[in-house]
This record gives sequence, C-alpha cells and structure tokens, in this order.
Amino acid sequence: MATAGNHRLRVIVAKVGLDGHDRGVHIVARALRDAGVEVIYLGIHNMPEEIVSAAIQEDVDAIGLSVHSAAHLALFKEIMKLLKKNRATDMIVFGGGIVPSEDIATLKKMGVKEIFTPGASLDEIVRFVKSIPARLAKEQ
Repeated sequence: MATAGNHRLRVIVAKVGLDGHDRGVHIVARALRDAGVEVIYLGIHNMPEEIVSAAIQEDVDAIGLSVHSAAHLALFKEIMKLLKKNRATDMIVFGGGIVPSEDIATLKKMGVKEIFTPGASLDEIVRFVKSIPARLAKEQ
C-alpha cells in the first residue's frame, strides 16, 4: 500500500477542459489503484475551479491532469493559480497527454512537477506517484 505518513496516498485524476478523450486516464487511474494509491477520478469536462475545489475537499496529496485539447498551458496555469490562491501549494501537480516537448519546461516553471507524454510507461507514472511522499517531505 502506498502511504504518506499515516494515511494512504490520495490522488485526484481528471480530464480538464472540454477534452473528452478518457481512455488513457482510466488506464492510469487503474494502474495507480492497483499499486495501492487511493484514486479519486473526477471524470471528463472538469473546469480548473472544480478540480482544485475537489482536491482541497478530498485532502489529496496530488492532482493528475490529462489534457489532449491543446489548452494545456492555460489550464495548468489556472490550476496552479487557484492552488496558490487557496493556500494549497503543497499538492503535487502532474499531467499527461498531448503536450509538445517545447511546452514542458514552461509547465515545470509554473510548478507542474512532471508531464508524461504518449509512450510513457505505466511503471514510470506509478514510480513518480509513489515518490510523492518523499517529494512532499523535501518541500517542507
């Protein structure tokens, strides 16, 4: 079981914006769940405000976003802004989907910890998520 301290590692995964391509996020959610992570899947067509609100209410350790709509820069920027506004910057944000390689550095400057592009293995994603407790401990 993946744990952070005395609680089970909790992650929200969601499709953000108008993107409805959800096969990949379902596969990632299942892999994380099978690895012992508590996964809260918000479904498709979520707005940044809904995702951040749910993340705060659910007291998650991380937010995983899937984006295939080419609006990744604006959507991640809004998520990061809302986390800061709500004093929830201790949540790790990561993402995946169709993100041009030239945009990954910009996203990381915003505070996004990792972007998984097509071809990333499920093992790689699970390893990253399971490393979150150590990442959170370093940032404190």
